[in-house]
Amino acid sequence: MTTLEPAKSALLLMDFQNMIVGMVGDQGPALLGRAQKARAAARAAGMAVMHVRVAFDDAGYAAISPRNKGFSALGGRRVLTDGSPEAAIHAALTPAADEEVFTKTRVGALSTTNLEARLKARGIDTLVLTGIATSGCVPSTLRDDADRDYRMLVIGDCCGDADAEVHRVLTEKVFLRQADVITLEDFIGATR
Repeated sequence: MTTLEPAKSALLLMDFQNMIVGMVGDQGPALLGRAQKARAAARAAGMAVMHVRVAFDDAGYAAISPRNKGFSALGGRRVLTDGSPEAAIHAALTPAADEEVFTKTRVGALSTTNLEARLKARGIDTLVLTGIATSGCVPSTLRDDADRDYRMLVIGDCCGDADAEVHRVLTEKVFLRQADVITLEDFIGATR
């Protein structure tokens, strides 16, 4: 059974942005619904809820190296521009006033944000990951944060990917090397 100490834990809602939710197609509404339930359980337990999003301003686009295979195409197309509807956090997960929002310019949640400083300031040592995509922000954040000695949990059914087989392999095999992969139901039980 999964146990959590809410005061030392944070739920990270990663890349639940309009354009990115659209990339998972028909699974988007159900995924958003499960993320809402995870958020409600975390809030009821007094756990920190933090949003991580990817967005760029002109300087951010200019800083993307042409060698960066994943992000270099974004600069030319100017998608995920800060302040655009595409880059906005989906209305289903609009951040509450007490939920911090971190804007990144790379895949992982910590490398280009002050998230780690905020986690340390709050005494948080356990991170619960959710997000889109299971093959993008989730493994990048998982590996980086595990290397920084955070206890890592992934709510598998609160992560989504356009490729169901990639999602399955990551959540059932790969992530287990560095995290406990749990279900939404497990997470709700652990927050009671």
